[in-house]
Amino acid sequence: MTTHILCLGLSHHTAPLELREQLNYSPSVLKTALARFGCGYASRPKGITELVIVSTCNRLEVYACVSNDAALNTSQPLFTPLLDFLAETRGIDISKFEPYLYHYHGLESALHLCRVASGLDSMIVGEPQILGQVAEDYEAAMSQGAAGPVLSALFRTAIRAGKRARTETAISRNPASISSVAVKLAEKVLGELANRHAVIVGAGEMAELAIESLRTRGVQHVTVVNRTRQRASELAERWGGQPLNFEQLAQALQAADIVITSTGAPHTIINSALVQEAMLHRAQRPLLLIDIAVPRNIDPAVSEIPGVHLFDIDQLHQRLESSLAGRQNEIPNVEAIIEQEVAAFESWLRHVDILPLITDLRCKAEEIRRHELKRTLRYLPDLDPETLKHIEHLSESLVNKLLHEPTRRLRVEAGNGHATQYAQVTRHLFGLEESSNQFAIMEGLEE
Repeated sequence: MTTHILCLGLSHHTAPLELREQLNYSPSVLKTALARFGCGYASRPKGITELVIVSTCNRLEVYACVSNDAALNTSQPLFTPLLDFLAETRGIDISKFEPYLYHYHGLESALHLCRVASGLDSMIVGEPQILGQVAEDYEAAMSQGAAGPVLSALFRTAIRAGKRARTETAISRNPASISSVAVKLAEKVLGELANRHAVIVGAGEMAELAIESLRTRGVQHVTVVNRTRQRASELAERWGGQPLNFEQLAQALQAADIVITSTGAPHTIINSALVQEAMLHRAQRPLLLIDIAVPRNIDPAVSEIPGVHLFDIDQLHQRLESSLAGRQNEIPNVEAIIEQEVAAFESWLRHVDILPLITDLRCKAEEIRRHELKRTLRYLPDLDPETLKHIEHLSESLVNKLLHEPTRRLRVEAGNGHATQYAQVTRHLFGLEESSNQFAIMEGLEE
């Protein structure tokens, strides 16, 4: 049974921020969508056997497996079930996002995912956060029973490529994260930052990176505002800042020179009324607002308020190129790693149909060996343990030697693209039932 690997997605390369906001899966929505898929075949899009959703600030990608039988027995295009799945789970009409989508099929999907995990497709080339996000989304799919052996092999290949890119090349050295770029922008707009008051709204990884960048530029006064006071306190304590909760956000805006938002809120938390009120108490001091969240945390309308400077994540991207020249030189080295990993995955994929067969063949041979050995030992009741050990070893050696050459040739033929034909003949000759032995497939991944 040949498997088709599909990737349907959009990113900052193809879609505006507004659309990415609408299609973004929050952790709870992602879990619900994956859980529904994983709970049984009846709830799955037609023909889809495995599913992983990668949802970040800058991209939404759905990876899926479609069996060859499903692909051949339907007149609809392969990607139609994924389009319907996205529209249904995000509540958006297909016509609104279909023009922005890209489609990958087969090894193109593997190549693309490896580029994503290695940071080559990121808004900031080589940024390290994406590898962790890919790994987290894969783990989420595994935990809900949505990812199976083929997508597990694919994602583990991509994660390995990403790790190698970071350890074997300089693609991620001298990090230029969105947070660090935001702080560079603040310095450009406001000048010297040492005496400025920075407010960080949110307490996640991006927030911590922003504080780290602020500290390296001499900022001493940092306030952390978060929905959960404990999280704000933990982050503020690590960096010598002051924690506040959301109820004190208006107070924080009045005192701030720089505000960087990076929460996971599904809606804006800073609106025009809140900013206008803050500006009344600022004695003409400018206020710089930098929104690095998706969905956005700051209403775009606040940019119309006099004295307020607002930048969102897409505008930050436009200011990155000059800081990334060194990383560009590492791209060929990363692409060489990706080529190696995709080639290894392609080799594994060619063998995937033969692995359950080999396992079933060996299991049947072992069953026969044990049965015949047990029957023989009934006629040898006085056999000493040492002789029994030698007989056991003899029977195991006979089975292994008899199966070695057929197994080797099956692997070779699978590598030559003949897995399906040889699997059918072998099952017929040895009377083996059709199997979907996922353990065998996962074992093959480790080889």
